[in-house]
Amino acid sequence: MRFQLGMQPDFLLMFDEDYTLKYSVAAEKMGFEYIWHADHFFPFQPSFKHVFFAWEVLAAIGARTTTAKIGPAATAPIGGRYHPMLIAQASATMDRLFPGRFVLAVGAGEAINESRFFGRWPKWQERMERLLEGVELIKKLWKEEAPFDFDGKYFKVPQAMLYLRPKNEIPIYLSAFGVKAAVVAGKHADRFITEGTVETVRDIIFPKFDEGARAAGRDPGKIERAVLTDFATGPRDKIVQKVRKIAGGGYAKGTYDTSDPAAIAARETGITDEQILEHVYLYQKPDEVIDVLERYRKAGATQVIISEFGEDPEHAMKVYPKVTEYYRTRET
Repeated sequence: MRFQLGMQPDFLLMFDEDYTLKYSVAAEKMGFEYIWHADHFFPFQPSFKHVFFAWEVLAAIGARTTTAKIGPAATAPIGGRYHPMLIAQASATMDRLFPGRFVLAVGAGEAINESRFFGRWPKWQERMERLLEGVELIKKLWKEEAPFDFDGKYFKVPQAMLYLRPKNEIPIYLSAFGVKAAVVAGKHADRFITEGTVETVRDIIFPKFDEGARAAGRDPGKIERAVLTDFATGPRDKIVQKVRKIAGGGYAKGTYDTSDPAAIAARETGITDEQILEHVYLYQKPDEVIDVLERYRKAGATQVIISEFGEDPEHAMKVYPKVTEYYRTRET
């Protein structure tokens, strides 16, 4: 199965604060096939101010690139910030603007991003039901050429119709980071996206995904699996400091159910340097990156999405072309 690479510029500290998106453009030139952007309203650390509206940024990246696939990782069409009909329309628009290049990752959301729009934070079961129903509505809107009534548990839409439908099939990745969600993804996902270290996805997440797939009579080996993971090049202490600034509180337990960014940030003080470095792969040479990617491949990943936290963008831009060239050569 082909081993793909992607880059997630949202957490990239290879991104310029003047918002020129030069490193997103560089990602394509470095040989990355996918450019992702997280879809957040609040950051995991209040000190990180660069929380773009993802869809505008993705369109800007699409206009500055020519071949890379682009998409949000992930958006939450559960009726809080986004109604599924809005995501269906936005996705169709992106496909028309950048034919065949748009990909969609969807998830059940996080409290910091969704709770204020709901006025509450729905329980996990409700959020997953909303997600699956939302995806069903999105797919139907992309397909149907005449108005239809959608009568779901959470979404009731009379005379639903999308006048501007996508011309190309838009891949949908179902995002699931926890054990229960991985089982649900195995039962329903067209494609699967998760996060974690090699050991976490190999020993916990992928087995649960396989369990769900087999329970639904599906072959888990035929479903693409993407993993978000963090890499960094530069001095160890500076990397730790920068990771703390961007997402330190996000490594604490209970983050996804906490609506207050300040409360998440407060948890960061209890995270040690060693715990941060458990989640960030340090490298200086291409072989060190390839070694980690190969471990993900052997664990069952078919796609790896790299968040680059490094202190030295210029060095990273020299390393990654050699990594992507290795896989291009391998495929041929």
